[in-house]
Amino acid sequence: MRALLLEPFWTYGFMRTALVACLGLALANAPIGVLLLQRRMSLTADVLSHAVMPGAALGFLVAGYSVLALSLGGILAGVLVALLASAAMRFDTERSEAPLAVLYLMSLAAGVLLVSLRGSNIDLMHVLFGTVLAIDTRALVFIALVATVTLLSLAAIWRPLAVEGFDPLFLRAIGAGGTVFRGVFLLLVVLCLVAGFQAFGTLLAVGPVLLPAIAARCWTRTLHIQVVLAGLFGVLASVAGLLASFHLNLPSGPAIVLAGGALYGFSLMAAPLGRHASIPILQPAE
Repeated sequence: MRALLLEPFWTYGFMRTALVACLGLALANAPIGVLLLQRRMSLTADVLSHAVMPGAALGFLVAGYSVLALSLGGILAGVLVALLASAAMRFDTERSEAPLAVLYLMSLAAGVLLVSLRGSNIDLMHVLFGTVLAIDTRALVFIALVATVTLLSLAAIWRPLAVEGFDPLFLRAIGAGGTVFRGVFLLLVVLCLVAGFQAFGTLLAVGPVLLPAIAARCWTRTLHIQVVLAGLFGVLASVAGLLASFHLNLPSGPAIVLAGGALYGFSLMAAPLGRHASIPILQPAE
């Protein structure tokens, strides 16, 4: 058991670095994922994860695999697409998911096109699927910074965000600045997706955000307990995925996402609320 579970992390520095990065992402993603589900914004999160790609691709064209260039490009592109999505849904109120689908496809296509202008198929695979086991110190510092900013920011505005998730009109009625809180929350979502992009690429970055939160929702309706469970499930999925990747020679990012999906399947069958949990996975924000 020691050789199976501990030796990979004890012996190899790249495994320890990947584990620390995944733990930081799991802690930051837990409250973000829970709030996304509560606010029926799972599809929005998927769109934003792909919106990161064109900006990251531009950063790649300018500076190669620079953490700073990839991150800044991804943040700017994500914020821009979030603003465009909000504006488009105001004009298309009857089919509010249609603008999100358009932005999803355009962002993915633009990112692939930009990477293809200069990079190879290997570069494209790196942008799409990430390389958890190749995370360096600069990427690790960036992930730690994003996790710290996310947790501290959510601790400061958790109550209004949670209240708005149950009653979107309440903060507006009392003049409590609901628009500001929504803007801060979307920015934090983009930051977490950009941090996840360093490890999982644009196609898989949303998986570690949503899957642990969906599994946690099968066990309880209480938000703060969901956050704790989502963080625990995120850590378990990360450890299981990294070990499977090491021992079975599997791609690490997909292995971690599949481990998160397996935890959801277990929760669906074993949890008291599993089969009755209302999981709005593909519904846009109201």
